[in-house]
Amino acid sequence: MIELLERDFASFFAAPFHAYGADTLYVSPMKADLKRFLSIKNPLFSDASDITYFSVKRQGKPVGRITAHLHRGSNDLHHEARGCFGFFDCANDPEVAAQLLQAAESWARAKGMTRLTGNFNLTAMQQAGIMTDGFDRAPFTDQIWGPGHLPGLLEENGYKAHFPMTTFERRLDTNPAPQVLPDEQRAQLLEQGFSFAPVTRATIAERLEDARAILNCSFKDNPMFVPVTAEEFHFQAKDMKWIMDPRISKVVHYRGQPAGAVIAIPDLNPLLRRIGSRLRLSLPYHYLKYKARRDRAVVIFQGVMPEFQGRSVNPLMLSEMTRDMMAAGYKTVGGTWIAEENAASLRQTEKAGAVPLHRLHLFSKELT
Repeated sequence: MIELLERDFASFFAAPFHAYGADTLYVSPMKADLKRFLSIKNPLFSDASDITYFSVKRQGKPVGRITAHLHRGSNDLHHEARGCFGFFDCANDPEVAAQLLQAAESWARAKGMTRLTGNFNLTAMQQAGIMTDGFDRAPFTDQIWGPGHLPGLLEENGYKAHFPMTTFERRLDTNPAPQVLPDEQRAQLLEQGFSFAPVTRATIAERLEDARAILNCSFKDNPMFVPVTAEEFHFQAKDMKWIMDPRISKVVHYRGQPAGAVIAIPDLNPLLRRIGSRLRLSLPYHYLKYKARRDRAVVIFQGVMPEFQGRSVNPLMLSEMTRDMMAAGYKTVGGTWIAEENAASLRQTEKAGAVPLHRLHLFSKELT
């Protein structure tokens, strides 16, 4: 017997743990963060009716979940009537998958949407896609992981894969400096007026606003991109100052104005796995233990203002970041998704010595 539930957060959070088991590579966001993202407090949603979420129980145990939501900013900008699904996690159970997808489709159709696409957790600028390759490779923070049966469940329900994406990983201990910026060229850039703006807990609000300005300018021509408001950006980055390592993010200014940024954080997934993504009394102990041993980081954003592209700002940032990561004991750095159609970014990533980690696709279905 299966039971479909709507807006039951306890079962929604628990579903992937039951569906996949303890031995998989799945890592959940913190329970409190996930609840906050799905609430009306999230400025992405104009009102509570823009998002709902479903879970399915089989014999009383939650074994699947999905969100159904609207990204009105995306639809307005790109002239679409697209509904989104996200956080699609499901046991290898066709009946459960069909219940979840039909619930999301009915919700989107009632909103007047003509297409349903996902995963979006919750926008294209956050976690996106369904994993289609690399299932045996551990994800970094802000990367999606899902088991190999999810694409098949979607296809059985009429969804088609499109928009291929790749995430990357780079070993710093075996491939430390493939993109070296000569000292002479670095000195010339600094003499021209480029400088590194301090990234500390005291300046994090200013640096994140620099990053948002760079994001909106440097990504404006990318497919699916929607400019991110200050409210949305800071809502997503609310707790970053508590988890950041000030040594590994870099913001470059040109004569006092933001020119480029690479924002990196330690990979929190080992810690989240240890605590089950829940607040516990033992969290301080586990955090100190994790902090002493952490050796993985993830770049969550990297961009250069259009007027400074082609002026070696990116090599300047990456060389500085790589050097400081290695000095801080990091051995591996991951990167969030890059679309296959973004050939320039793919070349730049491969030039930096990164290798593919996961393959992902969006999955869509026309709603009739």
